[in-house]
Amino acid sequence: MEQNLIPANINIADRIYRVQMSPDEEQTVRQSVKIINDKIVEFKTRIPGKDMQDYISMVLVWFVTESSNKNVSIADESHLLKKLQQIESLIDAELK
Repeated sequence: MEQNLIPANINIADRIYRVQMSPDEEQTVRQSVKIINDKIVEFKTRIPGKDMQDYISMVLVWFVTESSNKNVSIADESHLLKKLQQIESLIDAELK
């Protein structure tokens, strides 16, 4: 059974990405994007002079570290890794 996916534009690090998601995921994705952008701003103010890819990498390391520090179940971790791989694929596609 195919889910009804909705299109959305998300803005990460001043780049727009066109994604599709289930309506149930929309709020979580938008909250995640806000957290990512807030963390990028935080790193930019603390560590000036890097390029955007450096800041995005720092946010990814922070995110994985935060996930590891919490008691994340294997199912949640697997789901999280799948979502991160999807985001990575979207970013790679935009960079090509």
